Amino acid sequence: MGERLPTDPPLFYETHVFICTNRRPEGHHRGCCASKGSEKLKDYMKSRAKEEGIPNIRINAAACLDRCELGPCAVIYPEGVWYRLDSREAVDTVIAKHIEAQTRIPALMIDTPE
Repeated sequence: MGERLPTDPPLFYETHVFICTNRRPEGHHRGCCASKGSEKLKDYMKSRAKEEGIPNIRINAAACLDRCELGPCAVIYPEGVWYRLDSREAVDTVIAKHIEAQTRIPALMIDTPE
């Protein structure tokens, strides 16, 4: 992964969360994040971030992030940390610990691909 250069413009968002909302056909062997509730969880995360007054954050729906079997999945930049967000509680934990406290939640993390 490339490093930011001193001549790069400043980051537009301090935190940028991409949540997979990809939908595959019913019965697809890999499954999909949308069928596991990712759209509602994305909406919930957006509302919670707003309620918490978190500045400089963007929470986006993403097309397939290619981690279908592990979803619903999200990736947070600029760190590039992947999480499985399978409940409102998981979203609350990521907001409180990763985004606000700047720590990590190993129990929710998705390992990087080999």
